[in-house]
Amino acid sequence: MKVDFYTSKREYDQKKEEFDKAIQKIIEKGNFILGEEVREFEKAIEEYTGAKHAIGVASGTDALVIAADILGFKDGKEIITSPFTFLASASCITKHGGKPVFVDIDEETFGIDVNKIEEKINENTVGILPIHLFDQMPDMDKIMDVAEKHNLKVLEDAAEAFGMRWKGNGEEYKHSGAIGDFGVFSFFPTKTLGGYGDGGMIITNNDELANLAKCYRVHGASKKYHYDFIGYNSRLDTLQASILSVKLKYIDDAIKRRKEIAELYMEKLKDCKNVRLPIAKGDQKQVYYVFNILAEDRDGLAEYLKKNEIGYSIYYPIPLHLQESFKYLGYKKGDFPVAERICGEILALPIYPEITNEEIEYVCDTIINFYKNK
Repeated sequence: MKVDFYTSKREYDQKKEEFDKAIQKIIEKGNFILGEEVREFEKAIEEYTGAKHAIGVASGTDALVIAADILGFKDGKEIITSPFTFLASASCITKHGGKPVFVDIDEETFGIDVNKIEEKINENTVGILPIHLFDQMPDMDKIMDVAEKHNLKVLEDAAEAFGMRWKGNGEEYKHSGAIGDFGVFSFFPTKTLGGYGDGGMIITNNDELANLAKCYRVHGASKKYHYDFIGYNSRLDTLQASILSVKLKYIDDAIKRRKEIAELYMEKLKDCKNVRLPIAKGDQKQVYYVFNILAEDRDGLAEYLKKNEIGYSIYYPIPLHLQESFKYLGYKKGDFPVAERICGEILALPIYPEITNEEIEYVCDTIINFYKNK
């Protein structure tokens, strides 16, 4: 049996008529740049997340770069974040001459260790960039308390976290990205809400920040050909907005199905002593964008999965502080031992709403057989 790590084809086949109609409508109208469907989609995101403002941009990376620029994460200022993440979570800081200051991660959640943030704060620190990674959010109550105490800005990297909600000590759940000063989403095809190409979104509850983001995405223009800032050319394509609007209608069903798949994985693998399963902390709602395990002989297992035509991915094989691009920061091996160890053990298994229970069982049986036959 062949099991893809991810495929968009099944979802397209199921909703082909809706997708084709949405795409054809844009082509016939010819309004490809910031068409009315973009604003309609932004309004739908505002309603779904509870954020006051949503601003569509060309990618999740652009969303981070623009938000970091506006918040002043630049010019030698320090911003605290995690070394265990995708490049863009830190490169958005260095793009503007800011300095990422890394903090090790929590071994069970893979998110930033919130109890180690405050010790890295000094007079040059201006912000915190928490990453809502894979399946859950770090303790946003703690992060916001630290930020308020030290007058820091918070940029939530919620690129992987559409649909995640945090309750913590509050009376109601708050959507990822809608807690800090800015939050960002990615609509890369594999995401929980993914398009048929690149796309991103900035959300905020601050009117002034929203107006700045709207200017920055169109070269810094407050109105056409009137440039108040040196901005960016980063706009969510109308085609992508139309496709994403179709998918948004079914997002709760997709999240529910992802939870069912994750629970099936956990049930089937619970007695396999060679793997550790994800653990959630805090009062929150997960989305299971990725299903990771920590595996003994990870590389051997990966090769065995490949041999048996099972797709997988490794998020992430090298922590950012050991990447050549961040060598100038002066970190060395051993500085963040938890992140380094996790990079050698972590393995992502196939998870998307259209995968079948039979395929999940095959993946689990293959993992169990690998360790039995060692």
